[in-house]
Amino acid sequence: LPIVVKAFEMEIIPANRIVAQIGETLILTCNTTGCASPSFSWRTQMDNPLGGTVNNHRTYSTLTMNPVSIVNSHDYLCTVFCGEQEKKEKSIKVELYSFPSDPIIEIRPSSLVYGERVTVICKIPDVYPSDHLEVILKKDELVLHEENFYEDDSTNTETKTVTYSFKYTSEDIGKEITCVAKLPIANMDFEPKERVTSQKLNANFGPQNTIITVSPDNPPMEGDSLNLTCVTESNPSPQIIWRKHLADESIQHLIENNVLSIPDARFNDSGLYICEVINLVTNKTEKATVDIVIQDGPKNTMISVIPATAVKEGETVTMKCTSSGNPAPVISWKKKKATGEYEKIFKDSTLTIQNVKSQDLGLYECEAYNQFGKEEKVVNLLVQVPPQNITVLVYPSENVKEGENVTITCSTYSNPPSQMVLKKVHQEKEIILPSVNGTFILYNVTKNDTGRYLLDVFNEVGNNIKVIEIAVVGRLEKPDQMIPLIIAFSCVAAIAVPVVAILIYVSRKAKINGSYSLVKALRLKV
Repeated sequence: LPIVVKAFEMEIIPANRIVAQIGETLILTCNTTGCASPSFSWRTQMDNPLGGTVNNHRTYSTLTMNPVSIVNSHDYLCTVFCGEQEKKEKSIKVELYSFPSDPIIEIRPSSLVYGERVTVICKIPDVYPSDHLEVILKKDELVLHEENFYEDDSTNTETKTVTYSFKYTSEDIGKEITCVAKLPIANMDFEPKERVTSQKLNANFGPQNTIITVSPDNPPMEGDSLNLTCVTESNPSPQIIWRKHLADESIQHLIENNVLSIPDARFNDSGLYICEVINLVTNKTEKATVDIVIQDGPKNTMISVIPATAVKEGETVTMKCTSSGNPAPVISWKKKKATGEYEKIFKDSTLTIQNVKSQDLGLYECEAYNQFGKEEKVVNLLVQVPPQNITVLVYPSENVKEGENVTITCSTYSNPPSQMVLKKVHQEKEIILPSVNGTFILYNVTKNDTGRYLLDVFNEVGNNIKVIEIAVVGRLEKPDQMIPLIIAFSCVAAIAVPVVAILIYVSRKAKINGSYSLVKALRLKV
């Protein structure tokens, strides 16, 4: 098959002629076919500056004008070389215009007065070429004034102004002033070629009679959607700013809109809201306020206790209950009775108990209540009492005969529960005899068990010591026999504080060597 070789060709995109608006972006592309390694060159026909950026690629080159300016109004020539022999070039004409926005109407004075002259000023921004500009001023359908700029010789974009004055009458109220600007350039394809702006002839006034409406109008609850609308009378339309007074007396700027929406109202959205209305033409300001109260049941209820939830008897304790809600919750205190029911004891946020006694301990409940609900919190007050009211009983008596049993019992009151230890004062050392299950029993006592015993009753608050003198008389039939002595102790605590002190120590003292045998004593106990 014969090899088909494409001929060396080039084109410019877009081709021949282009109309571009000043300020926009324009890209010219010079494209080739049939040449493996072309080289490109851009210039204007009058060798003016390009006014753009050239980017060369393998088979094409671009000239980018960003933004297009008046210096780009030229014929652009792209030259392509393929090797040393072949050369092609094409040109494209760039035509410019500028007609970017609608006219701006200004009516003076800002506050219109019947019988006085009104001046209408129409400004057409950044026009080019202005020698094609035509402007018409109308009042409703009545043409007030026509003006063209055919003789204008501006070489760049300019804002053109048309002015017309007339006497303002009551019949003019509500009529519409219209400025029509046209830029009809033959053989230039662009849109729009006509721009229009209208403004009503209204007397400027206000703001006045400014109020705030709240929707819904019933008292808002937490979670409700809330809309605050600022309603005013003003011409022209005013600027509206919403603000809120904060707790620290500062003012928080919210939004600039006539409607302030609170989609999910929270308690901290309560406060004084301010709508400030500003008429920039009359230079007048008016404010309206509304106090918003978001209602809700008690929440975040907390109890604080000073100095602590555990106090010593005789101290003063203060319990304070706080709760948020709207209306402000009513605080009351209850105390749990032995029956399990709560009894109301105080109606205030702060409960103070002076000279605390043991009967003051227990569960205290703070109840926060308003018409939308209630919330409760409980605190457990502990009253610490050292061992007191100790009663020690020795049975049958403190004077017994050899071979008898001696029982020692006691009762006490304390909080926290007491621990108890019985100590025997020995001539060489002090022997500690702990309790096991509530009762100290000295089995088959001998003369060697005669002596002084110390009963130490204690807890973390304090202690109390009782002295017991035991005297054993008479003889045993077998003096060398090992006689067991088992000691157990119990203390019957008061109703509120059972004694927890269970230590096991069982001993027996031998006459021969004066020692205590725990092993033999435990065997005897079993």
